[in-house]
This record gives sequence, C-alpha cells and structure tokens, in this order.
Amino acid sequence: MEPAFISLTSLAVFIRIVANPLANVFQKQLTHRAVDPLFVAGATFGLLTVACFPGWSRLQFDGLSTSFWLNMVLTSLFAVLGNVFLVRALRIGDLSILGPINAYKSVVGLLLGVVILQEIPSWWGVVGVALLIVGSYVVVANRHERLSWAVVQHPAVRLRLLALVFSAADGAFLKKSIFNSTPFIAFFYWCGLSFLFTLGWIGLTMRHNWRLQLTALACHKRLFIGLCVMVGLTQFTSNLVLSRMPVGYALALFQLSALVSVGLGYHFFQEQHMLRKLLGALIMVGGAAIITLLG
Repeated sequence: MEPAFISLTSLAVFIRIVANPLANVFQKQLTHRAVDPLFVAGATFGLLTVACFPGWSRLQFDGLSTSFWLNMVLTSLFAVLGNVFLVRALRIGDLSILGPINAYKSVVGLLLGVVILQEIPSWWGVVGVALLIVGSYVVVANRHERLSWAVVQHPAVRLRLLALVFSAADGAFLKKSIFNSTPFIAFFYWCGLSFLFTLGWIGLTMRHNWRLQLTALACHKRLFIGLCVMVGLTQFTSNLVLSRMPVGYALALFQLSALVSVGLGYHFFQEQHMLRKLLGALIMVGGAAIITLLG
C-alpha cells in the first residue's frame, strides 16, 4: 500500500504544479479580452459544480458535522476572495513575477497551520521559509528599482499578496473540512459554495451588464473550458495532497510551479528579465524543497 500512496501523492503534486500556472495563463488571457475577473471566477465555479454531478452517488449530505459546514463556508469565502484578487492582479501584472510571489503562501500556510491545525514546523522549515522570501526579493527587484516599500505598493503586487493570504487561509480551513469528509466531497462543496458566494457578488455589482459579460465569455469558450479544466485539476489535486501532509509543507511544495510560471510568462507574454526571475524562482524552489524534505 505504501508505494501506491507515495505514487498517488507524487502524481497529484506534479499535476498541481503544472495545472496551476496554466490556469493563470488562461485567466490572464480572458481578462485581456474584456471579461471581468469576478465573472470569470463565478462562471468557473459554476461549471465545476456541474461537472461534479456524475459523481453524485459519492456525495454525502447527512452526517456532516457543524464543524465541516463552518469550515467549508469559510473555505469557500476565502477561495472567492483569493480568486478574484488573483485574476485582477494577473490582468495588470507580469505572470513571471506574480507567479513566484505565490511562495509567500507557504509562509502564511505555516503560520495558519500552527494556529488552526497545531502543525509545528521544524528549524529546517524556518530555513526554507527564509529562502522563499529571498527568492521572492530576487524576482520582484529590477535594474531600475530595487525592492522597496514602493514596489510592494504596486497594485498588481498588492492584489497578489491579498490573493495568496486568502488562498492560504482557504487551504488551512479546507484541510479541516477534508478531515471530516473526503477530498471529493470537500471539492464539490468548495465549488458549489464558492459559486453561490460569487453569484451573490455578481448580483450586487454586475446586475446591469452580466449579459454582456456572458456574451464575451462565450466568444472565448475554448479559453474558458481550458481554464475550468486547469482550475479543477489544481483544486482536486490540492485536496488530495492536503489530506496526506501538513498544509504549510504542501503549499511549499506547490511552489515548484514557480519555474513553470516564469517559463509561461516568457512564452505567452514576452515578459522581460527572465534570467533574474528564473534565479529567484530557483532559490524559492530550493526553499520549498528544504521545507518538504527536511521540515
């Protein structure tokens, strides 16, 4: 059983670190085509909810604890906020910078793991976190403006930091939900509740132009379907990994996607200073590896 366990976890990690940056590419391409980030998020959650229906027989409605529902509501709320902030950041920022900045999620995840899940990191974990921060400095700084408070005040960077804080909180509460159910059940309710939250937000802020947004999204249905597939793979494999390892370490391991983000930023959007960004990504990957292997 142990080899199968290891291979399933490794496969889930590999799929996740590839699918997440690809989802970012599709999100950025859609928002560049005048589709509102909130509408993109809502439509994605909605289609993923429908896609879960073939697994209806595996869903559980009775017997789920109050703790499960409370954690699931918090998870979904944080997921919506994180997704909307992420898509807004991607619309105005470089993918190769915003992707590696996601390394800070492991820092927040470690802290939340201590507070919410009582998952105490080792000293090696602290070393890995320090490398992640250094790598992020290398990625964000450029030849004309070294890392400073002004850089952090850049709208895209601030939005991305907000997105990762909400996303890390999403991961911590999601793990508590998975403990009280299964990865698939948690995935279904994550999609469904996130869709309801987003639908309410759309109703309050976009009730006069949602038809125009739906038309714009329909014109790029291939991009949208690709986005849904990548988001679905990202979240479901995240659930599998979270069910098998501490949340802070899982989020750190996911930072291997930084290398993919840098490459995609160059290939799809011709972003500049790739050698420096690649160096920063490699430092962050080293930190993630230390957390995962020695933490």
